[in-house]
Amino acid sequence: MADAASALYRALLNRLRYRHLALLVALDDLGNLHAAAQVLSITQPAATRMLQEIEDAFGCTLFERLPRGMRATDLGREVLDFARAALTRLERCAGDLALKRRGGYGHLVIGAIMGAAPDLLAGAVTELKMRKPLLNIRILGETSDQLVELLEQQRIDLAIGRFVGPLQHNQFDFEPLGNEHLLLVVRRTHPLATRTPLELAELAQWPWVLQALASPARQVLEGEFERARINTPSNVVECGSIFATLQLVQKSDAIAALPEPVLRDHLQAGLLAALPLTIGAALAPFGVLMRKGEPASGTVAEFLDVLRRAAQAPAGGG
Repeated sequence: MADAASALYRALLNRLRYRHLALLVALDDLGNLHAAAQVLSITQPAATRMLQEIEDAFGCTLFERLPRGMRATDLGREVLDFARAALTRLERCAGDLALKRRGGYGHLVIGAIMGAAPDLLAGAVTELKMRKPLLNIRILGETSDQLVELLEQQRIDLAIGRFVGPLQHNQFDFEPLGNEHLLLVVRRTHPLATRTPLELAELAQWPWVLQALASPARQVLEGEFERARINTPSNVVECGSIFATLQLVQKSDAIAALPEPVLRDHLQAGLLAALPLTIGAALAPFGVLMRKGEPASGTVAEFLDVLRRAAQAPAGGG
């Protein structure tokens, strides 16, 4: 097994080029060899020969030839995951080099859950920018399930989130930073805003704005409904945008479950009211997720140091 893998590695090292990877991705995106050839500015016969070279190098069929188009095989999907990640890394490397040649510090791309962004992430990013004002920082605010996908695709350097699957510890390293507490909120003039005591069952008939079902926060909320022996509310808007969620709650009778740091300013300003119900006691701690076995670059390592100190400060963690 090891000898076969070593032989394949040497063959790919000698024969595989980035242009080959670009053809595979274009072919998967378009499902048509002629269209993929146009993307690479080559003729269809040249694309046909290139695909054959790629499949010969890997020693297997990567695309099924169908009457109308082409479709990746199971092995082809494995290779495509690698191809997309490699091209993404190449694009980011080119961007970093271009910035550094102009006197900058390169790029840092961070993915973060909503609850960590207002406090922990903002403080860490502010300090890092004071140290490196020309560092290009990009922040993607997503749910934990989306962050894991971005990590797999090499589109972010690190994520501030949590595991969403039982085997993800095999793919990613995790360092806990803090806890995220969910609050149920409504607009200030909502009929439920002044009701106390309040039972979860009383909320099921109201409209809700919720994260996608795959997100950890939504799963915790579904668990609360299950323990209360009530059905998931039928009047639901699924929304991954924190801004849109806040707007929907303020302009309607909808209820939302959101992290406390995100809500703090709105609650203090009297725009929203928190309902007297405890939700999310089972929500796992959030922390830094990184691809297992991948060493942190100098910029990533410096950001992690700043982030750890921010998490240990009294205002950190969310």
